[in-house]
Amino acid sequence: MKKRIKRTYRIARYVVYRQTIVEPIDHLWTFIGAFVGIGAVGLIQHTNFGREDNVFLIGSFGASAVLVFGATNSPLAQPRNLVLGHFVSAVMGVIIQKLFPGMPWLSASLSVSLAIVSMQMTKSMHPPGGATALIANIGSEKIKQLGFGYVFFPVLSGVLILLLVALAVNNIPKHRNYPYRK
Repeated sequence: MKKRIKRTYRIARYVVYRQTIVEPIDHLWTFIGAFVGIGAVGLIQHTNFGREDNVFLIGSFGASAVLVFGATNSPLAQPRNLVLGHFVSAVMGVIIQKLFPGMPWLSASLSVSLAIVSMQMTKSMHPPGGATALIANIGSEKIKQLGFGYVFFPVLSGVLILLLVALAVNNIPKHRNYPYRK
């Protein structure tokens, strides 16, 4: 019986997710960081894109905000993964959109799968990058017309804004640090 309990505990330890942020005050810092980061991206990009485009773009950045403000210790949330993951995913998304412009089912599936493989190969896994690749293919015509400009503005500009806010906000409290250092 004791052996079975120990085995169940070991399995549960690997299966059950442990929060990276456990202090109640961290909820406030998570809120502030996500609010300022997404707000800054939205405000800056609002001047260049329509309302529909802001919704799609902020969707992938919203997922990044969850990681960089809510799971700061996660390897997926670290600056290298944030920037490089979005970058390689945006490049893959644009390449595939240019190769298969009239086939959204094919371009969407190819761009996401190639983005994942590219992130694996560059050791820059950042799950929101999949959405960034997808947006290059299913976004509005204005997004598609940007071509490789999509990679730099709005993707890299938005990612760099999130990174700067994350570096500032996540390092204000003494018990939080970003990038994560043991």
